[in-house]
Amino acid sequence: MSNQKEQSTRLGSEPIPKLLRSLSVPAIVGMLVMSLYNVVDTIFISFFVGIDGVAAVTIAFPVMIIMMAVAAALGMGGSSVISRRLGENREKEANRVFGNIITLVLMMSVLGVVGSFTILEPLLMLFGATPNILGLALDYIFPITMATVFFTFSFTTNAIIRSEGNARFAMMTMIIPSVLNIILDPIFIVVLDMGVQGASIATVISQASISFIVLYYFLSGKSSLKIRISEMYPQLRIVKEVVVVGMPAFVRQVAGSVMMVAINAMLIQYGGEFYVGVFGIVQRVAMITLMPMMGILQGMQPIVGYNYGARDFARMRETIILGLKVVTVFSTAVFALVMTVPGLLMSAFTSDPEVIETGIEGMHIMFAVAFVIGIQIVSGGLYQALGKSKPALILSMARQVLFLIPLVLILPPFIGVWGVWLAFPLADILAVALSLYFLYRDRKLFFQGDSKEDKENEEEIYRASS
Repeated sequence: MSNQKEQSTRLGSEPIPKLLRSLSVPAIVGMLVMSLYNVVDTIFISFFVGIDGVAAVTIAFPVMIIMMAVAAALGMGGSSVISRRLGENREKEANRVFGNIITLVLMMSVLGVVGSFTILEPLLMLFGATPNILGLALDYIFPITMATVFFTFSFTTNAIIRSEGNARFAMMTMIIPSVLNIILDPIFIVVLDMGVQGASIATVISQASISFIVLYYFLSGKSSLKIRISEMYPQLRIVKEVVVVGMPAFVRQVAGSVMMVAINAMLIQYGGEFYVGVFGIVQRVAMITLMPMMGILQGMQPIVGYNYGARDFARMRETIILGLKVVTVFSTAVFALVMTVPGLLMSAFTSDPEVIETGIEGMHIMFAVAFVIGIQIVSGGLYQALGKSKPALILSMARQVLFLIPLVLILPPFIGVWGVWLAFPLADILAVALSLYFLYRDRKLFFQGDSKEDKENEEEIYRASS
């Protein structure tokens, strides 16, 4: 038990640069490997099924995003609450929160299975599936929705494991299923000739395998948290706190689903299924480039949450400043990469010259201001780690709901299909401006704190949000 306690308490004692590195690097590696399996899916589908297969998966992807939204809400909300409880030395209460989260996971999983047989096909049609690709989209997403329990459990517990400071095992929970998925893809897609459904089944088997490993981790006593039936009975105050804190993550993910639906609709209306397929490839590139910054954020959140709970505002502040510097470096590197070698990135997915050329043009527009997106990513997650749900919710909604979706709907009628691509950099500029406003507004808590007045302000903010 001492080792398990140590992995939590080091959040309040280990030097911040070393701690952030030890938590972020595993998260980055895990997320890159996890995104790699999605990339490999797309590569195999593109080469062995065709651009229609990529378009079908792109149409179906919003359904999967909704599933991940539930997991994100429970995982990010739960990890924030648990890390603050651990920082306050309320271990029994942290474990009770964990038990309630497991119950919520099981409840959401039942809804996922019911939805597979009732609303899945109409939902795909609502999301833009044309008769030409509806069958392919259904083949891909049906096995995944039937296995909702594995996806929800594995994604939710990954955030929980990070909240207790065990970044290495959290990394393994992402690497193991990703590697297994990459191994199974050619078997199911090519050898067994199952097409898009083969990619889906490979993903389900991978997530099921890691779910059982994570379950053993909690049952074997290797975690400082335990699964106890007596603590799984839902308590309204706990469920409410987890949901309120996790709501920004849910909104952000659901907004991503709505965004994808809007994008697909505009691409089909003003360009056709071909452009949906091209965007599907570009989206995979964007996913990989964003992973390092998301990993930095995931490394920051347990440190910020723990030290906020422990009222060690100096360590919290040091983490925030260092994290902002690091994500700015990463976002600048992303901008340089996409602007210099977009053709190389596209050719990894397809050999079709028209797809490559269209993708290059789209990426140049889409990533035009990529060097500033790190600030927006960190700011929303920062407020979430502190349990400040209102600003976290606003910042989570900003890029996709407040800015990107309206721009995606407004621009194409005037400038055609390229209005979809142009919406991305314009939304990024507006979202970053809003993030900077919030950070400036709360600068006394985040960036100052030497004076007596600042310390009193910190205590006042802490009491108001507790």
